[in-house]
Amino acid sequence: MTNRERLLAVLRNEPVDRVPIWLLFPYHRCGYYGDARTEPSYRPVFEASKQYAVHLDRRSFGVSLFTPDVQEEREQVIENGWEVDRRQLHWQDLSLVADTRRRGNDVEILKLVNDETDLEAYCSLPILTDKDAIHAQLERQLPKYRQEVAEFPLDFGSMMLDLGEPIGALYGQSNLTEFPIWSLTRAAMIENFLARVQEQKRIVYAWCLERQLADVYFLVGSELASPPMVGVGTFRKWIVPHARELIRMVHDAGCYAIQHYHGQISAILPYFLDMDPDALHVIESPPIGDCTIAEAYDVVGDQIALIGNIQYDEFRSLTPAGMKRAVRHLFDEVDGRRFILSPSAGPYEATLSDTMAANYLAFMEAGWECSSAGHGALPSSPTD
Repeated sequence: MTNRERLLAVLRNEPVDRVPIWLLFPYHRCGYYGDARTEPSYRPVFEASKQYAVHLDRRSFGVSLFTPDVQEEREQVIENGWEVDRRQLHWQDLSLVADTRRRGNDVEILKLVNDETDLEAYCSLPILTDKDAIHAQLERQLPKYRQEVAEFPLDFGSMMLDLGEPIGALYGQSNLTEFPIWSLTRAAMIENFLARVQEQKRIVYAWCLERQLADVYFLVGSELASPPMVGVGTFRKWIVPHARELIRMVHDAGCYAIQHYHGQISAILPYFLDMDPDALHVIESPPIGDCTIAEAYDVVGDQIALIGNIQYDEFRSLTPAGMKRAVRHLFDEVDGRRFILSPSAGPYEATLSDTMAANYLAFMEAGWECSSAGHGALPSSPTD
């Protein structure tokens, strides 16, 4: 099987000859990861990954959240020795301001939505839901995306679109010390706001699905409104219905959905069955999370493929022999069930250290060995 065939078989809950290995490396450059394909320090790992790992080329399409009459201003100024990056939103008689202030090593951040007055203003802003306007923004981005599709070797894996979930429109702008309180004091207002953002998401997802732009869709949002930050009831209202609808759209188009979640998942794991993704990344064992892979399988059975779960920091800290032991222990937990081997996160480094490069190679070698008896060693990989 090719790496693409292994990936799609696991997502369809079909047998595979080996467990797919996903390093999370992007094929094309993106702002939140290192440039694993062209940066020289990544080259030995990237070259090995072309044979031994699946590639999911994570891309996105940006759309304005608000209608054009919500005016945005940005400026950089110096105030009392502070370098200030300022963003302002204006609509009718409402005004919201976000500041990032830097002076030497000191950084102060004022979020756009800092208190309940800001929250009321932000949630009242008109969401862009005009199909023609949204489609026009998407069409402008399509030629670049089409070029990336043409450059991506299909046998490597799949294009993967990350189009967001409604909660992201609020979480990233909010004062997170107040965010849990608002889930109790302003829940109805926030639910109305999320419903309006979902209207835009439907349009964006439908546009991409109708054009068959990717086989896999990556949903990142469930971790943004979950315990212990907010209660289980809030998770059920702010996350579950929106994700369930978007995943149903993905499935109706014959595509696959992977949900991403970091942190404490045990109390809410049953609700992922309701949302019905094809796979879930990443189950984090204690002390980082609160659920082992084995415990997660007790809940989801074979209904959801699990993806994970070697912590990214272990690629910095372990020896290659230690990395191999960690992967073998993980395979013992998985015990032949529906699974994709991956790190918990990354790659974040602009340049990859020798230690991390050796651990990535050991990670792939151990995964290759554990998933099939008839294996060959990776080129230039460390030995146990």
